[in-house]
Amino acid sequence: MRRPEGALEVGEQVYLRPPTTRDRPAIVALNRASRAFHRGWVAPPTDAGAFARWMTRSRQPNVACLLVCRLADDAITGVYVLSEIVRGKFQSAYLGYYAARAYAGQGYMREGMQLVLRHAFNAMQLHRVEANIQPENAASIALAKRSGFRLEGFSPRYLKVAGRWRDHQRWAILIDDWRRLRRPRRAPSRYPARRSQSGSSSPGRPRSG
Repeated sequence: MRRPEGALEVGEQVYLRPPTTRDRPAIVALNRASRAFHRGWVAPPTDAGAFARWMTRSRQPNVACLLVCRLADDAITGVYVLSEIVRGKFQSAYLGYYAARAYAGQGYMREGMQLVLRHAFNAMQLHRVEANIQPENAASIALAKRSGFRLEGFSPRYLKVAGRWRDHQRWAILIDDWRRLRRPRRAPSRYPARRSQSGSSSPGRPRSG
């Protein structure tokens, strides 16, 4: 399998890498083309100044920005951001994400999420990842649920997005949940256990009268 330069995690269709200043034209163009798609959910950089500020933030020690890139042609298909990373006894981070309109619904973000969680729990050694999602954002909630996140609560007027304080649901996943989901499932036995005369499913000597 080809490992692209700078890749942090590699999947079957996509890989993760941090952004660089060379990505400005592509990211700005993608976000401009996705303005209607993102409206009300997220406000990514759509000009050079906003991109510069975004890059400055992405380089902070408590932030990890990850681009989801297609292996076939290195196209940027979406973005994941782990922010407010707290170490010590907490080992936790918030997760935000969005897809580019041209690549939505093609499975890139779903595989990208698996790579992000692998990176968060293995390479970064986090214990918990939390995603705060507006209740109306069905696509983002579905992605979180499919990836093993659990609904932990509801926060009214939690975050200011696009100039408005908006309600959010709190979804989270622990490293324990992630590890459990990755364990291979045991195939069902071809030979069901014989029921003894006692009614137990385990074999053994029948009870005497």
